[in-house]
Amino acid sequence: MAMMEVQGGPSLGQTCVLIVIFTVLLQSLCVAVTYVYFTNELKQMQDKYSKSGIACFLKEDDSYWDPNDEESMNSPCWQVKWQLRQLVRKMILRTSEETISTVQVRERGPQRVAAHITGTRGRSNTLSSPNSKNEKALGRKINSWESSRSGHSFLSNLHLRNGELVIHEKGFYYIYSQTYFRFQEEIKENTKNDKQMVQYIYKYTSYPDPILLMKSARNSCWSKDAEYGLYSIYQGGIFELKENDRIFVSVTNEHLIDMDHEASFFGAFLVG
Repeated sequence: MAMMEVQGGPSLGQTCVLIVIFTVLLQSLCVAVTYVYFTNELKQMQDKYSKSGIACFLKEDDSYWDPNDEESMNSPCWQVKWQLRQLVRKMILRTSEETISTVQVRERGPQRVAAHITGTRGRSNTLSSPNSKNEKALGRKINSWESSRSGHSFLSNLHLRNGELVIHEKGFYYIYSQTYFRFQEEIKENTKNDKQMVQYIYKYTSYPDPILLMKSARNSCWSKDAEYGLYSIYQGGIFELKENDRIFVSVTNEHLIDMDHEASFFGAFLVG
């Protein structure tokens, strides 16, 4: 009889399984309760801060904010207002700076890049010597030009060095020059009085030899009865120049050149 009662009760393994199931159910219930609790708390906090932020912008919060009070500075509403104020201030300053810069640029206008230099009298070094460094260039380089503003000359964002205009800004330039030739000397009998006058415009680049850009020529024969003869050669064209390029003028029959500032001149200006 006793033997049958022992056999009819739950076994040890079944008891362990029931205990494990009960423990899992209890833990699940605790996790669910905890999740529900924290979810409600977070929702309440979100609602609170949302209402506080909306109150800041809708002026529903009429409390006084003291910038020297630590509690006021730690308030979310005060921080929102302060950050918004700083953002608005930065935008106003940036807009004002851009407006002022635009007005200044319009008032000043675009930067002018141009030069016009004229002939100058009474200088012994007007022309370069035959053995100068530009001996590979045809003719003789005009070495001295008047660049001061005393006459018609000016330099703007270009500068003159040893008779050469030095380029500072890359672009397309209109280059021009006029040289004035005056012939006056004693004519010998049975001598044909013909002169070939040529004007060259060269540029120096990183390449060691000068590069010919333009040339123009006149071949004139003065009458034996003429007291003097006057001729001028003008030429101009658009060329692409780079920074630190140098341009200069050379001529043949240099002893015929008249460096009058209104008749012989050289210049360039940026066109694009």
